[in-house]
Amino acid sequence: MTIEMPVPTDDSVDAPRLSLSTGAAHQLATTTKSEPQMQGITSRWLSRSLPWVQVNGGVYRVNRRLTHTVGNGEIEYVIDGPTARVIPLELTEIPTLYGLEDIEVLSGLADRFVQHDLDTGSVIAEFGNPMNQLVLVVHGKIALIGAGEFGEQTKVGLLGAGDHYGDAVLTDADAIWDHTLKTLTPTTILVLTKDVLDNVRAASPVLREHLAAAGSTPARAQNSRGEADIEIASGHEGEPELVPTFVDYDTRPREYELSLAQSVLRIHTRVADLFNDPMNQTQQQLRLTIEALYERREHDLVNNPDFGLLHNCDLKQRIHTHAGAPTPDDLDELISMRRGTNLILAHPKAIAAFSRQATAAGIYPTPVEIDGHHLPAWRGIPVLPCSKIPVSAAGTTSILAMRTGEKNQGVIGLHQTGIPDEYEPSLNIRFKGIDNHSIISYLVSCYFSAAVLVPDALGILDNVQIARTTD
Repeated sequence: MTIEMPVPTDDSVDAPRLSLSTGAAHQLATTTKSEPQMQGITSRWLSRSLPWVQVNGGVYRVNRRLTHTVGNGEIEYVIDGPTARVIPLELTEIPTLYGLEDIEVLSGLADRFVQHDLDTGSVIAEFGNPMNQLVLVVHGKIALIGAGEFGEQTKVGLLGAGDHYGDAVLTDADAIWDHTLKTLTPTTILVLTKDVLDNVRAASPVLREHLAAAGSTPARAQNSRGEADIEIASGHEGEPELVPTFVDYDTRPREYELSLAQSVLRIHTRVADLFNDPMNQTQQQLRLTIEALYERREHDLVNNPDFGLLHNCDLKQRIHTHAGAPTPDDLDELISMRRGTNLILAHPKAIAAFSRQATAAGIYPTPVEIDGHHLPAWRGIPVLPCSKIPVSAAGTTSILAMRTGEKNQGVIGLHQTGIPDEYEPSLNIRFKGIDNHSIISYLVSCYFSAAVLVPDALGILDNVQIARTTD
């Protein structure tokens, strides 16, 4: 019997080599290396698109005309499982109750609101009927439906979480509903009926006096934007006496102090001295640290509770989607709220959701080119991706539209150049010394902020659904 032995191949461990292996040759070769890569670097379109304004002294003051907009804020609630309660002091966000400081009265009102959980399509109030309740929206969307010139129904607006309707019932016994209120989604509301309100008012002299004063005080003259009016005469003949006027200023203007992002970079002297060929170790460490600081700056420009754009949009400039997913109609309504929109900022998933809606409607927007990049656009306005805009656990996000520039009374970035030890504009690197462990320390600081010069410079489309719906 003949036994055939396997023939050694080049891949066999025991096979004799006829030449030097690549693994051995690697010990004598000089490899070609890339710079250290960083996956966390994004396009940072917001930082690239904002006009940056020099802020000497570290504080930027936004002077505006006096604006009469009191009590137009968002009402907040305490949510305990399925139960919602309005925070008593939040009731002063209703214009009629603005300035009421008696916490007992406010608590008495808050305790008398009754919660209602409504299904989609529920009618809360009908146009023309006597106004018999004050409605606070805790969750969901409510359509304001009006009557057109020829009797047709028209959707004139939306109410979302934090909004209210029907506050005329507090001061006007003969008030009627200006619109029909109909839910578009499952909705939770808190309701204070007129009968309960009358009982509370009868038992509280403080509330009765406050509501009587609110109903009798004439509204101050103002323009459509809420600014103190400037008296101007036009179209007259002869020599009538002109009404004198002046431009009133806000005596407590908003001031933006430069914020900062900082990090302490530490490098061992042995690394800095001996391992700098072919790349300087210190420079590479600084490069990646600076990239991380710029990423944090982009995040704070959007999300910082003090100056971030999501938290500094006027409530009158915030609207809701009509159906959930962002449609061309939603973006049209968003950009129509200001006299000029330079850019739209959205999470990449929101851009994808909008593209699906546009494609379903047979609309294919023409992209625009910015700095060699082909970007989606709507009505010629670039739609820039920004992954720093948060997405909720329910799959909703926001889309921002803004007018930019100081001369345009828009949104601007704030920084200060020429600072000590400046490495890049408004960013400096300071040597902190060497400790007893031979560690070199550098303090890297980036100074920045953002300002919205007038309210209509920034608008937000809220409750944008990015998840696909199941059939």
